[in-house]
This record gives sequence, C-alpha cells and structure tokens, in this order.
Amino acid sequence: MPPQKEPSRALRISVWMAQVLLALMMISGAIFKWLPVEQSSAQMPWMGQVPLWQLRVLGLLDLLGGVGVILPSLLRYGQRWVVAAATGIVLLMLSAIVFHISRGEASVIGFNIFLLLLALFVGWVRGYKMPG
Repeated sequence: MPPQKEPSRALRISVWMAQVLLALMMISGAIFKWLPVEQSSAQMPWMGQVPLWQLRVLGLLDLLGGVGVILPSLLRYGQRWVVAAATGIVLLMLSAIVFHISRGEASVIGFNIFLLLLALFVGWVRGYKMPG
C-alpha cells in the first residue's frame, strides 16, 4: 500500500471551518428547541405543532451532533466520533427533509440540505481523507 499523501492546508482549513459552522448551527438549533415553545414557534410554526417531548429530544440530538462534530477534533482524540456525529446529523437532516416535505413545507428544506452537505463533507474528510 503506497504511503498516504499529507492532506493539503486548504482541506484542513476547510474541514475545520465546516466543523465549526456545523457545530454552531446544531448547538444554536438545540438552544432554540429548548426555548419556551411560544417563543420558538413564532418563528417556526412546526415547533408548536409537535409534542413537547419530541421537540426536546430533537434539541438533545442537535446538541449531541454539534458537540460531537467539534469536540473530538479539538481534543485531538477519537476522530471516529466526529464521523459518527456527522453521520447522525446526516440522518437527522434527512428525517427533517422528509418531515417538512410531508407537511407541504418543501420551501423550508434549503437549510436542512445545507447542513446535510456540511455533515457529509465533514464525515468524508474526517473518515477517509484525514482519519485520525
């Protein structure tokens, strides 16, 4: 097996930027889902139309995904957890896309697609291009 080429500086910077952005978006989503429902549903009506426990579980999953895509890289330990978190975010975003389409809200899935693509990029780079 030939020696693996060192990843480029641009790739390292890009994946860090993607991880930070993904972490910030997921953690802010978690916080938003833990606000009083009246406050969050004013901006996103679906939040007031699902059971409160479901909203809180989604917030917890957002938090775990956000912490999971950044903390192992910051600690330089357990890159497989970054890949696992990115995979979880991909699955969460696919679920969100299906949820919104099923409610006739296809116009709001752009953000979910963006986060899905970021998570795919992070998982691919940390899993295959720069495994740790």
